[in-house]
Amino acid sequence: MFHLHGNLKYFLYPGAVDMRKSFYTLSGIVTSLMKRDVQSGEVFIFVNKRLTTMKILHLEHGGLVIYHKRLDSGVFKLPSLDRSLPSVAIDWHDLMMIVKNVQPRKRRLKLRQKEALFQNN
Repeated sequence: MFHLHGNLKYFLYPGAVDMRKSFYTLSGIVTSLMKRDVQSGEVFIFVNKRLTTMKILHLEHGGLVIYHKRLDSGVFKLPSLDRSLPSVAIDWHDLMMIVKNVQPRKRRLKLRQKEALFQNN
């Protein structure tokens, strides 16, 4: 049975992670970069550079589980992070705020080539 709840310890990796990574490479990040033990029962949270995809790695009964959330629009709003730390301890409430408090993405409008030529003259 899948379960995450308030009694678990949660650790957010402060760096951007390539979301093509799966069980073994995320476990390697936990062990080598976060300096944690993936077998501890703790929950490890990873977010991509664009803040549009999140993976959560957790050891449950029977093996490792990855929860994967990809946003169709908007970005995850992370708490203030000290990027020099190997991991940031957060609680269940913080995780729920990250997942539920999605911010609309600011769009950058690109000028069309013709419009840009007229503005330069």
